This record gives sequence, structure tokens and C-alpha cells, in this order.
Amino acid sequence: MTAPTSAKPALRIRKAAVLGAGVMGAQIAAHLTNADVETVLFDLPAKEGPKSGIALKAIENLKKLSPAPLADKNRAAAIIPANYEENLDLLKDVDLVIEAIAERMDWKLDLYKKIAPHVSPTAVLASNTSGLSINGLAEALPEEMRHRFTGVHFFNPPRYMHLVELIPTRLTHPDVLAGLEAFLTTTVGKGVVYAKDTPNFIGNRIGVFSMLATMYHTEQFKLGFDTVDALTGPAVGRPKSATYRTADVVGLDTMAHVIKTMADTLADDPWHKYFKAPVWLQGLIDQGALGQKVGAGFYRKAGKDIVVLDVAKRDYRPSEQKASDEVAAILAIKDPAEKFAKLRASNDPQAQFLWATFRDLFHYTAYHLADIADTARDVDFAIRWGYGWKLGPFETWQAAGWQQVAGYIAEDIAAGKAMSDAPLPAWVTDGRTGVHGKNGSYSAAAGTDKPRSQHPVYARQLFPDPILGEKFDQGTTVWENDGIRLWTLGDDGVGIISFKTKMNTVNDFVLDGIQQAIDVAEQQLKAVVIWQTGEPFSAGADLKGALGLLQAGKFDDFDKMVANFQRTSMRIKHSLVPVVSAVRGLALGGGCEFQMHSARTVAALESYIGLVEAGVGLLPAGGGLHELAVRAAKENPADPFESLKKVFETVAMAKVSASALEAKQLGLMRDSDVVVFNAFELLYVAKKVAIGLAEQGYRPPMYDRNIPVAGDVGTATFRASLANLAAGYFASEHDVAIATRIADTLCGGVVERGSLVDEEWLLALERKHFVELAKTEKTQARIAHTMTTGKPLRN
Repeated sequence: MTAPTSAKPALRIRKAAVLGAGVMGAQIAAHLTNADVETVLFDLPAKEGPKSGIALKAIENLKKLSPAPLADKNRAAAIIPANYEENLDLLKDVDLVIEAIAERMDWKLDLYKKIAPHVSPTAVLASNTSGLSINGLAEALPEEMRHRFTGVHFFNPPRYMHLVELIPTRLTHPDVLAGLEAFLTTTVGKGVVYAKDTPNFIGNRIGVFSMLATMYHTEQFKLGFDTVDALTGPAVGRPKSATYRTADVVGLDTMAHVIKTMADTLADDPWHKYFKAPVWLQGLIDQGALGQKVGAGFYRKAGKDIVVLDVAKRDYRPSEQKASDEVAAILAIKDPAEKFAKLRASNDPQAQFLWATFRDLFHYTAYHLADIADTARDVDFAIRWGYGWKLGPFETWQAAGWQQVAGYIAEDIAAGKAMSDAPLPAWVTDGRTGVHGKNGSYSAAAGTDKPRSQHPVYARQLFPDPILGEKFDQGTTVWENDGIRLWTLGDDGVGIISFKTKMNTVNDFVLDGIQQAIDVAEQQLKAVVIWQTGEPFSAGADLKGALGLLQAGKFDDFDKMVANFQRTSMRIKHSLVPVVSAVRGLALGGGCEFQMHSARTVAALESYIGLVEAGVGLLPAGGGLHELAVRAAKENPADPFESLKKVFETVAMAKVSASALEAKQLGLMRDSDVVVFNAFELLYVAKKVAIGLAEQGYRPPMYDRNIPVAGDVGTATFRASLANLAAGYFASEHDVAIATRIADTLCGGVVERGSLVDEEWLLALERKHFVELAKTEKTQARIAHTMTTGKPLRN
């Protein structure tokens, strides 16, 4: 039977090309490669050496960057280097071409003319421009290609920033946009926001204005750059880099270029006179102090200290990043309406500064909403996902009391205090309580509320990123205790276990709760997913409770707690219904061990997984070492030692994976485990995997009574390598003692090489070494130090 002719084929992207191997182009290529998209990276032909030398150098450089653009450094080898002179024929079988060269309209237009004859007639073309006209760029393309051209603006760094702006031209075909949106959301893991074709689109238009307003008011209220950063970072729900540190990271020359673009392209903007680099910003650029990339900008390092530029002294001084007592007290107020009222009423210059920056941001964003975005939701998501704010500008305003704040803004405009005398749009004061509500978010262009997108890709997000006031179905509780909740969502028969502890740490209530929840699931459900309603998956064992038992000398109780931990892991492993761990964020210690014992792990790409107990003077004892020994025996029954080498180093050095892909390399996840690129799709995929296992007639692995081990010969080999580390002062005496016990457990204890042991033997070894280490003064000091400072102690 043939498919109906009206059915539209999905946009299938097997291979991509990125044009331009600069900072953004190379990192976009890296992230496409992370997502298993074969990618060709083009640049100009090199004048010396291999013709594709520029692309080759950029690919090599990807391995050195921090934060790492590659989720697994080995993937660099998969990127294909190319140049425009020799390799344009490679474009013929490419499904997606992303242009990411410098922000020069003439250069981009020339490149489009050069590639057009070589591009497949079905390929999608996109520009990663951060602000040039997409319609203007489309004019360089042959007419038959224009319906497949659009803007696709990634934010830097592309692997980590959730936002991608999709900017259609007047001619972009809706099917192209729908296909790209699905690809960007699921395959690449991004949050897509549609922007109108206006200069700098949404994220940079509003984000850069916010920085300009902050810089303007820095001068008006005569505040230091470090003080402004103390006020505009986490204290108001924004990243630690705040304003001036962010400018240093971005590069002051880049910042000045974006400001100039606004000045050149937004001549009619009522705020136009502020679109210029302040004198002191230009002064730094003229001196070559361009920020982090050259080691000096608003800040620089002086020895171990960070110093900040003092404009009055024209020199750097020690940074004293601190809010005044009055402003710190106001910012601590939980009620946003009271907080904003007090900021506005205060005579403290810092409070007046904060109110002024928020006022002008709200004013600007409301004034331009109709021009730049379809809805207020698009603006808030663009700023949250592109700039890392907890709330977007409209959400912040609505939370603070829409009409109260609108009144304040109108009064300040009338009194000449605002940056512009442009009136607030009439819709702002039409009696509304905000722009986000049960019918969706307000569209100033359409004069109505619009619901979320109905694109099928969003059915995969059971709990999407909520906009202010949004509530989602919290499911039906099946069973709970003080540690966990077992619940269902829909009628698919999959139970979800979520922890109730801070940082989802593991205590007795969690351990008992998991075991009882699995008992209930075996009676009533098809499968179970362990998924947390927020990150992290689990920060591991509750150290406070453990230290309390040790300091009180209650070693029997401590031993029982460890045994219960192991019992829980084994209950997960031997459950009659499949238990799937859905991991995102940190999965450390016990959290890592739970996912190791699950029938399958489904992990978001940005999962940081590790058995970190060595860092606090212990070894993994929730079954983690036992499971690694079992896996090594299965992988290499003739010589398990070969498979243990890599995992020994992983555990002894308390390594934490920098991604889910790296967790597979480190041996902490299996090849059969699933990596999901969009964390908002994690629960959906984990449930599907769990149902799939159940439908296959899942049976848990049988208890293993014949595990070949590396024995005392294996332990001795590991100990020899440890002696070299100690001799070179790379490991302390206690580090060696911990690592030796890890080796002994992985190798099955003092038995001959090739001996067969059972699982309980390995678990007992693990428990014995754990309790003996816990009794030592040095380990207790490490635990106490980590709890107090959050940092490991080397003793």
C-alpha cells in the first residue's frame, strides 16, 4: 500500500556542512558531531601546507577549548576538513548547510554565489548570522533555493547554550521550518524560538540593550564595575558572570561590534543615542585590553587575586564584589512586588541603579515586542536560554505586579527619569495582570494571547521548561514515604520514582523507599523509571548522616547503612519489572551506582557521572565496584584485568564524566545505554525504553555465582603503579591506601588469578573496605572538610 500523496516527508538530516571554521563555525560542527551528524567543516584554502589547513587547525583546537565543545574528544576525528577551492563537490550529498563566517554582508553574499551551483536541490541552507537581515542574504541565492533558506542563530558556546533562534525569510517554506525545528529540538537538543527578521533578532536585541542600560546607569550612579557585577548576577537570578565579567568573556571588541551593528541598523529606535560604546569601553579596546582572551579587560588576574578597573584612577584595584547592606536586605525579600517597591523607594544609589536598569529594560522590551517577536513567551525564553537568566524580562515584571510596575515606569517616563520618553504601548496598561496566562502568552502584533506551539516534537516534552505560572500534570501518587514518591503519568503502566531530599541525596528513607516502591511496582506496574523533577539526578549519599554515625562510634549502624545501600542497588538490578534510570545533571556516588544497576540508563547529554567516593577518603560501596568487576568478567572472562585497567583509574581518581558520551568511555555507562540531547525529552524517552523492555518480556539478570576475577596478581599490578604515583608525590599515603582497597575489591580479594567468586563475595569485600576506611581519622577529616567547604581535602 502506498502512502497518501498529501503526506509530507520528514526532513532527514544525515550529513551537514558548516561554512566557516572560526569560533562559532567550528563549535557548531563539534556539536553536530556530538549528535552523530556527519559534518564537513569548510574554510578558505590555506596559503601554506595542506589546502584544508585552516579547518584542520580549528578541529585540533576543539580538543583544547574549555568548556569542551566536544562531548567526547575522540569525535574530533569524525569532522571532515574542507576548503572552498578543492572540496565544493562535497556539498552535493549534504542535507543541511550552515554558514557561519564573519558578520560581513558582502562576504556572505559572495560565498552563497560560490556554493549555490554545488548544493543539492533538497538541501536546507541556513545562516548563523547574529543580526544581519535574513531576507537580504536570501537575495544572493538562485530563486529556486530561497524557499529552503532561513536564519539559524546558535548562541555561544553552542553545545551548552539552549537557545537557537529560527528566523524565516518571507519565502521560507513552512515544511522546511517545521523539519528544522524538530531536528534542532530532538537531535541537537535545543530550545527553538522564532524571531522576526529585525537587527540582532530577539536574544541579542534585548540582551545587549540590557547591558547597554547597565553600562549607562553604572556611570549615572558612579558605581564600580565589581559592585555592578555583585548586583546583576545571582542576586537577581542571572549568571555569576553578571555584566562586566560577561563582557570580558565575550570579548570587548565583539561587544563593541554588536553595539555598532545596533547603531548602524536601528537609526529610528527611540533609544538610538545610547547605542554607543562608553568612553571607558572604547579606551580598553584601544589599549588592546579585549577581555579574557588577552588576560585583561574590566578585570585581570594579579597573581592569585582578581583586580578590577577603576575608571577614576585609570588603574586596576582589588575587586570587592559586594552589595550594600540595605540592598542585600531588599534583594533577600521573597515577594517580588515588595522587593521592586523597596528598590524604587530606596535612596541607596545601588537600589536606584537596580530599579533604573530594570525599568529601562521593561520599557524597551514592551515597546519593541510587536516588532521583534510573535509573543512575550518568545522573548522570555530567548533571554533565559540565550543569556542564562532564571526569569525573562516579562516574567520578572509580571511576578513583581504588572500594573504596579507599569505605573512606576509611566511616572518615571513623565518625570524624565527613563532613558527614553517613548510612551509605553497602550496594551501594557489595559488592565491586564501580565502577559502570560492560562490562554497562552500575549502577542502584541496580533493583539491576543497565543498558546504554546502544537508542533508534534513538543509532545516529547512531558515537563517542558515552564513559563511563569505554568502548571503541568503532576501525575497520580501510587506510594510514598519521607524519601521518595512513586507515581504514574498517564495510563502506560510505568511508575516514576522521584526523590524528596535536597540535591536528591540518598538517606535511609530513600533506600527503604526505593526497595518498597519496587515491591509495589512488581505487583501493580509494567516498569519503573527513576527520574527527578529537577537536577541533579543525585549528589550521592547523605554525608552528614554518615559522619554522625562515625563520630558517635556507631560502626554497627554504619555497616547496616552500607548493607542497605547495596541491598537497594541489587533490588534495582534484580527487579522483576525493568528499572530505567533517567539521568540529567550530576549523578555522583550512590546516584551513579543506582544507574549502573538499572536495566538501562537513559542520560541527557549534559550528565556528569562519577564514583567520587575516593575524594572523601572512601570507596564506592553501593555495589558500584561489584558491578564493575561483574562487567569486566563478562567482557573478558579469560583475563578480567584487561577490562579493569580503565575503570580502576576512573574510580581511584574519582573522575566525573564531562558528558554522558564520556561516561560510556569511562566505563560508567554501557554501550546499550541511551543518550538524549534534549533534557526536556528525557522522561518521555526513558518511559518508551522502559515500556520497550517490558514488552520484550523483560527478565532481570540471574544472580552470578561464577565470576572470574583478577585476584591478588591483579591487585599487586595496580599497587605497583600506585607506588610510582606516590614516589612522584602525585598521591598521598592515604590516597594510596584508598586506591589499594579499590584495587583489592575490583580484583576479588586475596584469591588466585582466575578464581571464581559470587556476587555476595564482591559485595562483602566492598563493605569491609568501606567500613575500615571510614574508621580512619584521615577519612573522617576528609568527609568533614568536604561537608564544610565543598572541596576535597588531600591529607
